[in-house]
Amino acid sequence: MRLILIVVGALWGAWSGLLLPRAAHRLSVDPEEPWKGQCPDGHPITGPFDGWLGRARCTTDTSGPRPGTTDTSGPRPGTTACGPYGPRTPAVSTVTALICAALAAATGPRPELVVWLLAAPVAVLLALVDLRVHRLPDILTLPLAAATLALLGIAAALPADAGSWLTALYGGLALGATYLVLYLLNPSGMGFGDVKLALALGTALGWYGWPVLVTGAFAGVLYGAVYGLGMVALRRAGRKTAIPLGPFMLGGAFTGLMLGAFAVA
Repeated sequence: MRLILIVVGALWGAWSGLLLPRAAHRLSVDPEEPWKGQCPDGHPITGPFDGWLGRARCTTDTSGPRPGTTDTSGPRPGTTACGPYGPRTPAVSTVTALICAALAAATGPRPELVVWLLAAPVAVLLALVDLRVHRLPDILTLPLAAATLALLGIAAALPADAGSWLTALYGGLALGATYLVLYLLNPSGMGFGDVKLALALGTALGWYGWPVLVTGAFAGVLYGAVYGLGMVALRRAGRKTAIPLGPFMLGGAFTGLMLGAFAVA
Protein backbone atom coordinates (compact mmCIF):
# COMPACT_ATOMS: atom_id res chain seq x y z
CA MET A 1 0.00 0.00 0.00
CA ARG A 2 2.75 2.45 0.92
CA LEU A 3 4.58 1.75 -2.34
CA ILE A 4 1.42 2.59 -4.30
CA LEU A 5 1.09 5.84 -2.36
CA ILE A 6 4.70 6.72 -3.14
CA VAL A 7 4.14 6.15 -6.85
CA VAL A 8 0.91 8.15 -6.80
CA GLY A 9 2.63 10.94 -4.87
CA ALA A 10 5.51 11.04 -7.33
CA LEU A 11 3.16 11.15 -10.32
CA TRP A 12 1.08 13.89 -8.73
CA GLY A 13 4.20 15.91 -7.94
CA ALA A 14 5.60 15.47 -11.45
CA TRP A 15 2.33 16.54 -13.08
CA SER A 16 1.65 19.47 -10.78
CA GLY A 17 5.27 20.58 -11.10
CA LEU A 18 4.76 20.93 -14.85
CA LEU A 19 2.15 23.60 -14.17
CA LEU A 20 4.28 25.80 -11.90
CA PRO A 21 6.95 27.53 -14.07
CA ARG A 22 4.57 29.91 -15.84
CA ALA A 23 2.94 30.94 -12.56
CA ALA A 24 6.37 31.46 -11.00
CA HIS A 25 7.32 33.81 -13.84
CA ARG A 26 4.07 35.78 -13.65
CA LEU A 27 4.20 36.16 -9.86
CA SER A 28 7.86 37.23 -9.79
CA VAL A 29 7.31 40.98 -9.59
CA ASP A 30 8.15 43.66 -7.06
CA PRO A 31 5.47 44.83 -4.61
CA GLU A 32 2.83 47.15 -6.07
CA GLU A 33 3.60 45.94 -9.60
CA PRO A 34 0.96 44.05 -11.60
CA TRP A 35 1.48 40.38 -12.32
CA LYS A 36 3.47 39.78 -15.49
CA GLY A 37 1.35 39.32 -18.58
CA GLN A 38 4.17 38.96 -21.09
CA CYS A 39 7.20 36.79 -21.67
CA PRO A 40 10.66 38.44 -21.45
CA ASP A 41 10.49 39.27 -25.18
CA GLY A 42 7.14 41.03 -24.80
CA HIS A 43 4.81 38.37 -26.20
CA PRO A 44 1.44 38.06 -24.42
CA ILE A 45 1.15 35.01 -22.17
CA THR A 46 -1.83 32.86 -23.08
CA GLY A 47 -2.91 29.35 -22.24
CA PRO A 48 -4.88 27.36 -19.65
CA PHE A 49 -6.46 29.32 -16.82
CA ASP A 50 -5.81 32.63 -18.54
CA GLY A 51 -2.15 31.78 -19.04
CA TRP A 52 -1.34 31.04 -15.41
CA LEU A 53 -0.51 27.34 -15.57
CA GLY A 54 1.90 25.40 -17.71
CA ARG A 55 5.43 25.38 -19.02
CA ALA A 56 7.18 28.74 -19.19
CA ARG A 57 7.70 28.55 -22.91
CA CYS A 58 6.65 31.23 -25.37
CA THR A 59 5.28 30.20 -28.73
CA THR A 60 3.89 33.07 -30.74
CA ASP A 61 0.68 32.68 -32.67
CA THR A 62 1.59 31.44 -36.14
CA SER A 63 -1.94 30.70 -37.30
CA GLY A 64 -3.64 32.57 -40.10
CA PRO A 65 -2.96 33.08 -43.80
CA ARG A 66 0.36 34.06 -45.24
CA PRO A 67 0.54 37.71 -46.21
CA GLY A 68 -1.35 38.39 -49.47
CA THR A 69 -2.83 34.87 -49.63
CA THR A 70 -5.46 32.69 -48.04
CA ASP A 71 -2.98 29.85 -47.44
CA THR A 72 -3.06 28.72 -43.80
CA SER A 73 -0.99 25.58 -44.32
CA GLY A 74 2.14 26.93 -42.67
CA PRO A 75 3.49 29.59 -40.33
CA ARG A 76 3.70 33.19 -41.41
CA PRO A 77 7.24 34.05 -42.55
CA GLY A 78 9.36 35.93 -40.05
CA THR A 79 7.37 34.70 -37.02
CA THR A 80 9.52 33.21 -34.29
CA ALA A 81 9.15 32.11 -30.68
CA CYS A 82 11.41 33.20 -27.86
CA GLY A 83 11.50 29.71 -26.37
CA PRO A 84 11.65 28.78 -22.66
CA TYR A 85 11.91 31.33 -19.88
CA GLY A 86 11.57 31.36 -16.10
CA PRO A 87 12.25 28.27 -13.95
CA ARG A 88 13.22 25.19 -15.92
CA THR A 89 10.24 22.87 -16.15
CA PRO A 90 12.07 19.50 -15.82
CA ALA A 91 13.85 20.62 -12.66
CA VAL A 92 10.68 21.99 -11.06
CA SER A 93 8.71 18.86 -11.94
CA THR A 94 11.44 16.57 -10.60
CA VAL A 95 11.80 18.43 -7.31
CA THR A 96 8.04 18.50 -6.75
CA ALA A 97 7.81 14.78 -7.54
CA LEU A 98 10.57 13.94 -5.05
CA ILE A 99 8.95 16.03 -2.31
CA CYS A 100 5.54 14.44 -2.82
CA ALA A 101 7.02 10.94 -2.97
CA ALA A 102 8.93 11.53 0.28
CA LEU A 103 5.81 12.85 2.02
CA ALA A 104 3.85 9.81 0.85
CA ALA A 105 6.57 7.47 2.09
CA ALA A 106 6.66 9.10 5.51
CA THR A 107 2.92 9.62 6.03
CA GLY A 108 1.55 6.42 4.59
CA PRO A 109 -2.22 5.76 4.30
CA ARG A 110 -3.36 8.56 6.58
CA PRO A 111 -5.86 11.27 5.62
CA GLU A 112 -3.41 14.12 6.25
CA LEU A 113 -1.35 12.87 3.31
CA VAL A 114 -3.89 14.46 0.96
CA VAL A 115 -3.30 17.80 2.69
CA TRP A 116 0.46 17.53 2.33
CA LEU A 117 0.24 16.56 -1.35
CA LEU A 118 -2.09 19.46 -2.14
CA ALA A 119 0.10 21.93 -0.26
CA ALA A 120 3.43 20.75 -1.71
CA PRO A 121 3.09 22.34 -5.20
CA VAL A 122 2.05 25.65 -3.61
CA ALA A 123 5.09 25.46 -1.36
CA VAL A 124 7.37 24.85 -4.33
CA LEU A 125 5.80 27.79 -6.16
CA LEU A 126 6.34 30.05 -3.15
CA ALA A 127 9.97 29.00 -2.96
CA LEU A 128 10.49 29.72 -6.66
CA VAL A 129 9.01 33.21 -6.40
CA ASP A 130 10.92 34.07 -3.23
CA LEU A 131 14.20 32.93 -4.76
CA ARG A 132 13.58 35.10 -7.81
CA VAL A 133 12.29 38.36 -6.28
CA HIS A 134 12.48 37.93 -2.47
CA ARG A 135 8.72 38.04 -2.18
CA LEU A 136 5.98 35.72 -0.86
CA PRO A 137 2.71 36.86 -2.48
CA ASP A 138 -0.40 37.14 -0.32
CA ILE A 139 -2.34 35.42 -3.08
CA LEU A 140 -0.47 32.23 -2.12
CA THR A 141 0.44 32.51 1.58
CA LEU A 142 -2.96 33.44 3.02
CA PRO A 143 -5.02 30.87 1.07
CA LEU A 144 -2.39 28.24 1.91
CA ALA A 145 -2.80 28.92 5.64
CA ALA A 146 -6.61 28.88 5.47
CA ALA A 147 -6.78 25.79 3.24
CA THR A 148 -4.29 23.85 5.36
CA LEU A 149 -6.29 24.50 8.53
CA ALA A 150 -9.60 23.66 6.87
CA LEU A 151 -8.35 20.47 5.22
CA LEU A 152 -6.70 19.28 8.42
CA GLY A 153 -10.06 19.79 10.10
CA ILE A 154 -11.55 17.37 7.60
CA ALA A 155 -8.64 14.96 8.09
CA ALA A 156 -9.18 15.04 11.85
CA ALA A 157 -12.77 13.86 11.35
CA LEU A 158 -11.66 10.83 9.35
CA PRO A 159 -10.39 7.53 10.77
CA ALA A 160 -6.66 6.75 11.03
CA ASP A 161 -5.53 10.37 11.35
CA ALA A 162 -2.37 10.86 13.38
CA GLY A 163 -2.56 14.47 14.52
CA SER A 164 -4.46 17.10 16.45
CA TRP A 165 -6.45 19.84 14.75
CA LEU A 166 -6.45 22.05 17.85
CA THR A 167 -2.67 21.83 18.12
CA ALA A 168 -2.46 22.65 14.42
CA LEU A 169 -4.58 25.76 15.03
CA TYR A 170 -2.54 26.85 18.02
CA GLY A 171 0.69 26.00 16.21
CA GLY A 172 -0.17 28.28 13.32
CA LEU A 173 -1.02 31.12 15.67
CA ALA A 174 2.12 30.55 17.76
CA LEU A 175 4.57 30.43 14.86
CA GLY A 176 2.84 33.35 13.14
CA ALA A 177 3.06 35.40 16.34
CA THR A 178 6.73 34.47 16.79
CA TYR A 179 7.60 35.65 13.29
CA LEU A 180 5.53 38.77 13.79
CA VAL A 181 7.58 39.67 16.87
CA LEU A 182 10.81 39.00 14.97
CA TYR A 183 9.56 41.18 12.12
CA LEU A 184 8.70 44.04 14.46
CA LEU A 185 12.07 43.80 16.18
CA ASN A 186 14.02 43.72 12.92
CA PRO A 187 11.92 44.67 9.86
CA SER A 188 14.99 44.67 7.62
CA GLY A 189 15.79 41.09 8.55
CA MET A 190 12.67 39.53 7.06
CA GLY A 191 9.60 40.44 5.05
CA PHE A 192 6.01 40.46 6.26
CA GLY A 193 5.36 37.66 3.78
CA ASP A 194 7.48 35.42 6.01
CA VAL A 195 5.05 36.13 8.86
CA LYS A 196 2.09 35.08 6.74
CA LEU A 197 3.89 31.96 5.53
CA ALA A 198 4.60 31.06 9.17
CA LEU A 199 0.84 30.75 9.75
CA ALA A 200 0.57 27.91 7.24
CA LEU A 201 3.80 26.22 8.29
CA GLY A 202 2.94 26.39 11.97
CA THR A 203 -0.46 24.86 11.23
CA ALA A 204 1.07 21.94 9.32
CA LEU A 205 3.82 21.33 11.87
CA GLY A 206 1.46 21.73 14.81
CA TRP A 207 -0.62 18.83 13.51
CA TYR A 208 2.07 16.47 14.81
CA GLY A 209 2.57 18.29 18.11
CA TRP A 210 4.71 20.97 19.70
CA PRO A 211 8.07 19.13 19.50
CA VAL A 212 7.64 18.77 15.74
CA LEU A 213 6.65 22.43 15.47
CA VAL A 214 9.76 23.56 17.34
CA THR A 215 11.97 21.21 15.32
CA GLY A 216 10.61 22.36 11.96
CA ALA A 217 10.78 26.03 12.88
CA PHE A 218 14.34 25.72 14.19
CA ALA A 219 15.42 23.74 11.13
CA GLY A 220 14.17 26.53 8.86
CA VAL A 221 16.18 29.14 10.73
CA LEU A 222 19.22 26.86 10.77
CA TYR A 223 19.06 26.23 7.02
CA GLY A 224 18.81 29.96 6.35
CA ALA A 225 21.73 30.72 8.67
CA VAL A 226 23.94 28.07 7.08
CA TYR A 227 23.12 29.40 3.61
CA GLY A 228 23.82 32.98 4.65
CA LEU A 229 27.14 32.09 6.28
CA GLY A 230 28.09 30.04 3.24
CA MET A 231 27.40 32.97 0.93
CA VAL A 232 29.49 35.26 3.13
CA ALA A 233 32.33 32.73 3.24
CA LEU A 234 32.28 32.50 -0.55
CA ARG A 235 32.24 36.32 -0.72
CA ARG A 236 29.02 36.27 -2.72
CA ALA A 237 27.16 38.25 -0.06
CA GLY A 238 27.83 40.59 2.83
CA ARG A 239 26.62 40.41 6.40
CA LYS A 240 23.75 42.76 5.60
CA THR A 241 22.76 41.17 2.30
CA ALA A 242 19.12 40.14 2.30
CA ILE A 243 18.41 36.48 1.59
CA PRO A 244 15.07 34.88 0.75
CA LEU A 245 13.96 33.22 3.98
CA GLY A 246 10.88 31.51 2.56
CA PRO A 247 12.61 28.54 0.90
CA PHE A 248 14.47 27.74 4.12
CA MET A 249 11.30 28.04 6.21
CA LEU A 250 9.64 25.63 3.79
CA GLY A 251 12.63 23.30 3.93
CA GLY A 252 12.49 23.30 7.71
CA ALA A 253 8.77 22.57 7.64
CA PHE A 254 9.37 19.68 5.24
CA THR A 255 11.97 18.29 7.65
CA GLY A 256 9.56 18.60 10.56
CA LEU A 257 6.70 16.93 8.69
CA MET A 258 8.91 14.04 7.67
CA LEU A 259 10.07 13.50 11.25
CA GLY A 260 6.57 13.87 12.64
CA ALA A 261 5.05 11.48 10.12
CA PHE A 262 7.74 8.84 10.70
CA ALA A 263 7.31 9.16 14.47
CA VAL A 264 3.62 8.22 14.33
CA ALA A 265 3.95 5.62 11.55
